[in-house]
Amino acid sequence: MPLIIVLMGIILLLLLMMVVKLDAFFSLIITALFVGLLSGIPLLEIIHVICNGVGQTMGNIILILCFGAMLGKLIEHSGAAHAIVYKLTALFGLKKIQYAILITGFLVGLPMMYNASFLVLIPIIYTFASTTGLPLLYLGIPLAATLSIAHGYLPPHPAPTYVSFIYGADLNKTLLVGLVPVIPACLFAGIYLSKFFKHIKVSPPKNLFENKHIPEEKRPGLAISIFTAITPVILMLFGALIDIFIQTPPKGVQLDYMAISASFISIPLFNSVAGYLLTTLKFFSEPNMALLAAVLLGIYTLGIRRGETMGEIMKLLGKSVSAIGMIILIIGAGGAFSFILREGGVNEYIGQITANIQVNPLLLAFCTAAILRLAVGSATVATMTAAPIMLPIALSSGVSPELMVLATGSGSLLFSHFNDVGFWMFKEYFNVSIKQTFAIWTVMESIVGLVGLGACLLMDQFMGRIPAENIITALF
Repeated sequence: MPLIIVLMGIILLLLLMMVVKLDAFFSLIITALFVGLLSGIPLLEIIHVICNGVGQTMGNIILILCFGAMLGKLIEHSGAAHAIVYKLTALFGLKKIQYAILITGFLVGLPMMYNASFLVLIPIIYTFASTTGLPLLYLGIPLAATLSIAHGYLPPHPAPTYVSFIYGADLNKTLLVGLVPVIPACLFAGIYLSKFFKHIKVSPPKNLFENKHIPEEKRPGLAISIFTAITPVILMLFGALIDIFIQTPPKGVQLDYMAISASFISIPLFNSVAGYLLTTLKFFSEPNMALLAAVLLGIYTLGIRRGETMGEIMKLLGKSVSAIGMIILIIGAGGAFSFILREGGVNEYIGQITANIQVNPLLLAFCTAAILRLAVGSATVATMTAAPIMLPIALSSGVSPELMVLATGSGSLLFSHFNDVGFWMFKEYFNVSIKQTFAIWTVMESIVGLVGLGACLLMDQFMGRIPAENIITALF
């Protein structure tokens, strides 16, 4: 029954948006109310769950969205995006520009959360499209694909990192195993898929991007443009390196970096300095703080340093946030819909079904995460929910825990639809229809997931259940 209720909710949402032409925000809220009633949630409790869903979703991403929009506007308005675009175009040429986007997206997306890295890079994609005349989707699909690949496959992203501890996998080995399907996934989901949609003519949403020519003499230098744009990447990379070399604890457990430094350094003064340095780096590597630091740096390097007043800059930043107001509401409503589905017991129902199925553990982990993704929307939630369900089967089967992490993460990327924040971000920022979002975003996510599964099954089949540290050696 829970899965039938999910299906009925999706059908209602489609009718409201595509037939009634109701805005996505209202459609999601109404559908959440409808699903809550069908799920047997008490009437007054439904309101509490919806508000909680909006609140928690916004609590997790509102600062990332706002700071990301501010940094993006500074990069666009100052001409930094133009400086980066012209340099990449000169290096790669227009025929290979998609590969430049893949490489840039992967390097930026590896340490950064999907939402944060998407918002940092989207003004550069807009500028690419406007200055080169290439179709926006031809450039945007490779970006979305490579960011999604890093998010679903690889530590230090939250879900792969967390389930590595659930399965008892080694983080460094998980990273190596996750790198194996990266290139084929980028090619299939990024390069090849984009060729089917480059004929679709779309433009950035109004007020989100202003196509204007900035003379070269008024643009910031290339070095300062790149440094400002990747400041959050650098900060988050420091945190990722700390997490890799100092083992990351499960979610909710805090490491004492002062104590950790004491175990490596015997000199008291160096020990104290190292402890404070590790703590400070971890603080600024948190996505919200990394983006805040980048915005503050951008205010100077891309604003004041170029002769703009603080009043002009603040007005520009205010305009950048107001431009994403409806996007914020839609994402919050998507969070409410997701919370209603979880409150209705979909997670527990799926767990009961899959616990008694006897199939390949990798395939079962993939399917469990995929069904949870369909039901609850969030890839992170789907991965973290599927792992505890699969743990007893994984332990008894002897399958590589690193492969289990990749299989679970790959499954969590399938079937993205209305209850996924990424679905709405792609739709709104690329200004495409619901039908086009399904055809592009949902298919792209599914390709990434299936390539990850294929890599898992091949590694398991051809190398047997060998230690993960030998996987890369065996491949090459």
